[in-house]
Amino acid sequence: MRGTDLNTPASLPRLSGKQFAQLESELAKGPAAHGWEGQRWTLSRVKTVIGRRLHLTYTIQGVRKLLVRNGWSCQVPARRATEHDDDAVAGWVKEVWPRAEDQRRLVEPGWSSRTKPASP
Repeated sequence: MRGTDLNTPASLPRLSGKQFAQLESELAKGPAAHGWEGQRWTLSRVKTVIGRRLHLTYTIQGVRKLLVRNGWSCQVPARRATEHDDDAVAGWVKEVWPRAEDQRRLVEPGWSSRTKPASP
């Protein structure tokens, strides 16, 4: 155990407090400000922002640990998209879906070989 301290955590944060504050500032701008469509941050997107803005390389798992360590958690939006229309969905389920189900091909027995059993 050359040069290791048993009291030192195996994974020290590589971002300083100031750098993490800068990252949070970047994340507050939203994904669109960084060129992505949609309003969700993914670990991959956060990883890219860290690389672009702070010039550090993290793994996806490292990004997750970094965010959790600093009080962030995985979230799913509580509200629906503004485009969501309950009446349109109900109409589709009632009218379109049954027709789509009726048009499915019936399952016929197949053959797993490239050649048919009746082939010479």
